[in-house]
Amino acid sequence: MANNNDQKILELKKQIEEKKKKIGKSQKFTPTTNCSIELDGVRHNIQILQKDQIVQLMVKLNSYTMSARDLGVLDDYSISGYSVMDWISDLKSKLDFMNRKEEEQKLKAMEAKLDQLLSEDKKVELEINAIESLLKD
Repeated sequence: MANNNDQKILELKKQIEEKKKKIGKSQKFTPTTNCSIELDGVRHNIQILQKDQIVQLMVKLNSYTMSARDLGVLDDYSISGYSVMDWISDLKSKLDFMNRKEEEQKLKAMEAKLDQLLSEDKKVELEINAIESLLKD
């Protein structure tokens, strides 16, 4: 019975590994702006905002963008020294970065749990195989 569980665990670990590859190494968040935006008299540092705060800012900035576009002043419209589109782009990038990090953490937690569930015999076998492959190189 343990072998059957071990096989299932190894298959799940392989699936996790594939998902991790799809996510890729979380690219660094490289903003266009200085990350310090002032809206309605309140300064926000987008480096430290929570996801819901980022979404809220994006929605607000999008409404400002649509309004500026309707008024024909979008090209001249800037906030805290940067175009509104640069702010939206940075907020989207930050949100994507946070989502990838969150997904990576979930996958690592699942992987650790699966490692704990492997039988001792299978753990020893995997260690021996790893050492063997190192010696072949």
